[in-house]
Amino acid sequence: MDLAFTKEEQGFREEVRKFLRSNVWPELRRKMVEGRHVSKEDMVAWWRILNEQGWAVSHWPKKYGGTGWSPVQHYIFREEIQMYPAPTPLAFGVGMVGPVIYTFGSEAQKRYYLPRIANVDDWWCQGFSEPGAGSDLASLKMKAERKGNKWIISGQKTWTTLAQYADMIFCLCRTDPTAKKQSGISFILVDMRSKGITVRPIQTIDGGHEVNEVFFDDVEAPVENLVGEENKGWEYAKFLLGNERTGIARVGVSKERIRRIRKLASKIGSSGRPLIEDPALREKLAACEVELKALELTQLRVVANEGRHGKGVPDPASSMLKIKGSEIQQTTTELLMELIGPFAAPYDEHPESSCETIDFAAQIAPSYFNNRKVSIYGGSDEIQRNIITRAVLGL
Repeated sequence: MDLAFTKEEQGFREEVRKFLRSNVWPELRRKMVEGRHVSKEDMVAWWRILNEQGWAVSHWPKKYGGTGWSPVQHYIFREEIQMYPAPTPLAFGVGMVGPVIYTFGSEAQKRYYLPRIANVDDWWCQGFSEPGAGSDLASLKMKAERKGNKWIISGQKTWTTLAQYADMIFCLCRTDPTAKKQSGISFILVDMRSKGITVRPIQTIDGGHEVNEVFFDDVEAPVENLVGEENKGWEYAKFLLGNERTGIARVGVSKERIRRIRKLASKIGSSGRPLIEDPALREKLAACEVELKALELTQLRVVANEGRHGKGVPDPASSMLKIKGSEIQQTTTELLMELIGPFAAPYDEHPESSCETIDFAAQIAPSYFNNRKVSIYGGSDEIQRNIITRAVLGL
């Protein structure tokens, strides 16, 4: 198969680059390059620029605001945003609940929620994982009981990313406790401002506040907030996870990080020579680049085969992308830690130093620690290996 990009695809890549250069303001790009905290206001402002361009929900069907791009164009767009870098559209709305709503939701849900997701009028979070129900998600216990025209929801969700910002949450709830665990689950949309919801922050190892616990104490949600059929939520969750793993290899992120490693290694010296000339570092960096190129080619093969496994069914190779992508992301943060050495020790969200090397070094240790999670979220690497064993090897 020919993995070279066509002239038209190369022209599209340049169009995306030109748009990014013209629309990503310098302070936002600096924060992204340095791995700093990007405020909700910055993210919403940027995503609304994307929406005005018609690119906020690029992979959705055209009748719901999508672009009609080819799979290769979607790949190029995602890679260029990651490499520039700029914030990608909010996955929980655009990549997860949006496709579930336009595929399984009612016409009223589509009319109301889809435009609001595209313009970030609603910030969404994901209510799946619970204490004791992470990798074994079907063991979830949060219950929803129907009383008249309302659902009464009680229980707890955890590791809820950016719930502190959220207006809405999509939840998997147990609606039939007598059914086998995968069959008694429903997919329900809940307003985060509802009475009875409590959000408690979880401080992560990098010192940040990205994830939360969310408690539901007899929270009411309208009956019409059920997506699809009652007790069919597990099917919708599998569909959602198939979408979540699209692009999870984050090739563009690793490319940008390697570029940063090379730039810093040319400035940081040891024994009177820049570290980029150190044979040991060059060997490690070259090995990582080879692995990344192999990952990129594999992802292009997956892109070329997109849709051949049926609607909502991910290519089993996406599990390989998840595993290798996680490994490379972690390797690049390890290389940065090794490169910076003792300068990675201090951390200040607002450093006063004007030295680019030291300024960026302040973010390396938090990034290194935070990236320990990438081999867990989106389906742990162990779960991905089980998927490969069943789907590819037939075991």
